[in-house]
Amino acid sequence: MTNVQKIGFIGGGNMAEALIKGLLAGGFAVERILASEPSAVRRDHLRDTYAIELTGDNVELVRRCEIVVLAIKPQIVNEVLDEIVAAYNDKKLLVTILAGVSCGSIEQHFSGAPRVVRVMPNTPALVGEAASAICCGHHAGSEDLNLVRQLLEAVGKVQIIDERQMDAATGLSGSGPAYIYTVIEALADGGVREGLRRDVAHALAVQTVVGAALMVRETGEHPAILRDRVCSPGGTAITGVSTLEKKGLRTTLMEAVSAAAARSRELGGN
Repeated sequence: MTNVQKIGFIGGGNMAEALIKGLLAGGFAVERILASEPSAVRRDHLRDTYAIELTGDNVELVRRCEIVVLAIKPQIVNEVLDEIVAAYNDKKLLVTILAGVSCGSIEQHFSGAPRVVRVMPNTPALVGEAASAICCGHHAGSEDLNLVRQLLEAVGKVQIIDERQMDAATGLSGSGPAYIYTVIEALADGGVREGLRRDVAHALAVQTVVGAALMVRETGEHPAILRDRVCSPGGTAITGVSTLEKKGLRTTLMEAVSAAAARSRELGGN
């Protein structure tokens, strides 16, 4: 990222904030970050928290930045692209984090050979633990992809995939935190039902999920192997797992990923 003079974020929501926070934590100079955001309250928050430069003018941002990150809602993408088209040229890299919006649908707004890299991050980027998937458009090259990978590695882990797999990544990692939050809440509720105080049950549920995920990541072993080590014969864990299987937890989570991926396809008109 040392050769990049200016990165601009069109949209100043939670994901843009997470990336800005990660860049600054990684040593990227604050004066090299610009964000455009229509909400004055949100602009004030980003300015006061991170001391970055803010603007309400998307065209100005595109003119001044080498990398432009589209961090807006998919529903307004055409409006924003039509607004900035005159300020864009092929020397600028467009990075999109819009669910369901293909590189091709963005490229068609511009003449020449627009360089587009598509990204699906997730909200744990706010704590430096994102799971991000990235892919290239038709005109972006390996250098562009590596540049974006460096940007995303500032806030978590990155996987490079084909664009045809992006809806699946959206259903899994993009939407996945919501599934895990539901699991944490349910585990805590189970503890409360069995007599634990709410604060104790919540703390135990959170740390259990964190610890289990770290065990998978740090050991590199398959989750089934680690699960089997917890499930001693005739014990409490195997009894609980049996209940999960009977109630269809595994199938429900798989179907949640598929449903979210289908919705991503709908958003992109695929």
